[in-house]
Amino acid sequence: MSSTTYEQLVAILGQIHDTPVDELAPDLSYADLGIDSLTFVELSLRVKRDLGVTVEDDELSEDLTLADTASLIDAKHVPGVDKAS
Repeated sequence: MSSTTYEQLVAILGQIHDTPVDELAPDLSYADLGIDSLTFVELSLRVKRDLGVTVEDDELSEDLTLADTASLIDAKHVPGVDKAS
């Protein structure tokens, strides 16, 4: 997991879930945070917009941790492709 990806994910999640960034940790699961399916959809859209990586909302589950999600994003990122495109 890239620390940059993790930091970007935390910033996005902090905004859409209204959670202080300092309360988020890599080992927290979405269940721990009380994330619902609507928030998964919004998270998927923001990851696509902000990071240029498509993560379908059905790839996200309550059991995933924030670190797992950052690793998933890293695995889907194509090196050499501008994230803003």
